[in-house]
Amino acid sequence: MITFPVARPRRLRRMPALRQMVRETLLTPNDFIYPLFVQHGTGVRQPISSMPGQFRYSVDQLAEEAEAIASLGIPAVILFGIPAEKDPVGVENFAPDGIVQQAIRAIKTAVPQLLVVTDVCLCEYTDHGHCGLLNEHGEILNDETLEILGKVAVSHAEAGADVVAPSGMLDGMVTAIRSALDEQGYVHVPIMSYAVKYASAFYGPFREAAEGAPKFGDRKTHQMDPANVREALREADLDVAEGADFLMVKPALAYLDVIRQVRDRHPELPLVAYNVSGEYAMLKAAAANGWLDEQKVILETLTSIKRAGADLIITYHAKEAAMWLADEA
Repeated sequence: MITFPVARPRRLRRMPALRQMVRETLLTPNDFIYPLFVQHGTGVRQPISSMPGQFRYSVDQLAEEAEAIASLGIPAVILFGIPAEKDPVGVENFAPDGIVQQAIRAIKTAVPQLLVVTDVCLCEYTDHGHCGLLNEHGEILNDETLEILGKVAVSHAEAGADVVAPSGMLDGMVTAIRSALDEQGYVHVPIMSYAVKYASAFYGPFREAAEGAPKFGDRKTHQMDPANVREALREADLDVAEGADFLMVKPALAYLDVIRQVRDRHPELPLVAYNVSGEYAMLKAAAANGWLDEQKVILETLTSIKRAGADLIITYHAKEAAMWLADEA
């Protein structure tokens, strides 16, 4: 191996053009999926207090927002709905005129080329706030819930969703959704599985935004223990075997090692990382206090997620990051 003084790695860092030319990880707006929260009403653009710069929109506001997102080169959004009413099953989740179904149609009418991904879970729609049907003891009924998830996925596909994304971490969810979609003729609709979703404390701001916090207990019986990585690989293996088209790791920053291991284990599938609400809120709070350079630290953070192995990043930073990347180009 050639060493100093012949080897001088600093030669390739001397000028901006050289640094850019040898850059190993390229971050672009095409890597981003932007989350949107949608609620009933008209003229609603409600700020989310724990997520500065993020809003809850009524359907009539989505066309303008979708146009702005697409104009930045961001290829996709992921929708989270807040229903008018909640019940033990989450009926609005699969109703033809449900809030997400309305949102899908509005976005696809306004900006047909913008890909619409939909979250497929029960927690935002149930009056108990858990990710599945419950028995009399408050325990999730895994297998009974799968039929409901299939109905939700089909309803979203009927409304025009391009991709469905089951997030409940229930056993067999990918098989159930694939079967339901195929039976109804939606063989072309891909499944973006939350294959590796941890029971994380970083979800706090999201639960405020989506009104999806559990009314009792927690989600540790179905979301993963943050201490585990071998289990993550098993979960990914199972979802691949069941027919997932994308794999996802959530959250991102505290799990970069998991992203890398899943990437190495399954190079054949696109890998998504979810840069979650708490990660977003931390950087926003630090920047607001003048403790960090907001632009530099956000782009560094997103680059780290892609460097770890993610092909796509779901991030609330997508719009501002896309603008900054355009300025740098």
